[in-house]
Amino acid sequence: MATCAIVGVNWGDEGKGRMVDFLAEQYDVVVRYQGGNNAGHTVINEFGESKLNLIPSGIFRPETVNLLGAGTVIDLKHIDGEIANLRQKGVTITPDNLKISDRAIMVLPFHPLQDALEEQRLGKAGYGSTKRGIAPVYGDKYMKKAIQMGDLLHPESLKKHLKQLVEWKNAVFANAYHQPPISYEETLAWIEQYGAPLRPHIVDAFALLESANAAGKNILFEAQLGAMRDIDYGIYPYTSSSSPLSAYAPVGSGCPALKVDRTVGVVKAYSTCVGQGPFVGELFGEAGDALREAGQEYGAATGRPRRVAWIDLVATRYGAKLQAATEIVLTKLDVLSYLDEIPLCVAYRKGDGETRDFPYTSELDACEPV
Repeated sequence: MATCAIVGVNWGDEGKGRMVDFLAEQYDVVVRYQGGNNAGHTVINEFGESKLNLIPSGIFRPETVNLLGAGTVIDLKHIDGEIANLRQKGVTITPDNLKISDRAIMVLPFHPLQDALEEQRLGKAGYGSTKRGIAPVYGDKYMKKAIQMGDLLHPESLKKHLKQLVEWKNAVFANAYHQPPISYEETLAWIEQYGAPLRPHIVDAFALLESANAAGKNILFEAQLGAMRDIDYGIYPYTSSSSPLSAYAPVGSGCPALKVDRTVGVVKAYSTCVGQGPFVGELFGEAGDALREAGQEYGAATGRPRRVAWIDLVATRYGAKLQAATEIVLTKLDVLSYLDEIPLCVAYRKGDGETRDFPYTSELDACEPV
């Protein structure tokens, strides 16, 4: 049995999905272990170009078991649409090759609404959220009020937990955002509509992975985003709300006892970033536009133009260490073929000195690339 994690070393958008699709034939199980539909993996293969927000990138191989682990958050309507789009391309998706942990969390319609209202409230101080409801739903999880996917198999438990959640959300919406109350009945109907097709896919992920491990199956862990977006070690608070680090892969997948044997850190040949927060060496004007267009740097999930810079080796070194990368894959080097020389950021200038160590977030705005 072998385990491998495909992870992002930088801010995300490094090309992880392509690597998972490339390596998936060597693995029996592919697991997404964190995040939701707030980021995307673009995969180009015999089915054409596919943008995956939730479904693991091993889905194009019918013999591969694809699992959404306990650390993921799942928008029921979105994943239904993603499944339908892939089936239209001729991709086989059944309960045999797509499975969802019963401990994964549901993203409900009021989570994106709360996300948008909070960004509006923050104004210029916002975090650059994708407004997919990710921070609110993870917040509910750690407040112990969220609804797990397993409740789709237990209707009475679902109703009980939903009533408690709606009561809590209505207090938040009324007092923090001055919004009308959420309807329990409408939310329950929404869950029934979009949750029903997913019931056959829901499994005990711990038992599934433990069995796969005992049988000597090869398991591939697929991360979303990159090390700079880690909730603990990234550029907080301009991060995601989960951990894309390889160390979290066994926990977020559903079987904490698993170990990661091999960690493939994916690095783009230049730096890109979506959203707010410090980004040392950011390119503006003609240089930024040229690099963005050469690499077609627009978010797979949102379509937003990505911020661009020459490769930041300070952040890359830090990210590779965070990920405990055993090997590095460099992507999109061909994009830079329009240049005679490729610029590199090898250190940061801080005040009167230089550093090759990645600083604390609040110090980054004062740093200049060397």
